[in-house]
Amino acid sequence: MPKCVHMGAKLKCSFGAGPKDMVVLPISMAMNANKPLAAEMDFVPMLNVPAFGQCKSVINPMCWQMVGPVPVFKPAPCNPITIMPWSPVSKKLKLGGFPAMLETSKTMCIWMGSITVDKPGVTNVEAT
Repeated sequence: MPKCVHMGAKLKCSFGAGPKDMVVLPISMAMNANKPLAAEMDFVPMLNVPAFGQCKSVINPMCWQMVGPVPVFKPAPCNPITIMPWSPVSKKLKLGGFPAMLETSKTMCIWMGSITVDKPGVTNVEAT
């Protein structure tokens, strides 16, 4: 069974520079090791999902600069814009009315980056 995810879990983006810590607000009051567990709706950009350093997505317009008449690709600071809740999520465990986020959960950024869990931070809470 996949493990649940909690505050401080490492997230990574397929176009980002490296893993960063997830932030989870203690709204549901479901805790593990004094850290709140994440739910399906914890996908808010810059609150739950951090910036991943430099964005390397070619469809991100901030990564293109004009050098004379020619556009040149140059990685730009990441500003994630997540477009959907985490999926797949737990079918049985609910946190604050929403399904629990799992270590297998993914979301997408508008710049086509796949955001996944690198390390869930939880070792003892599993869910189906």
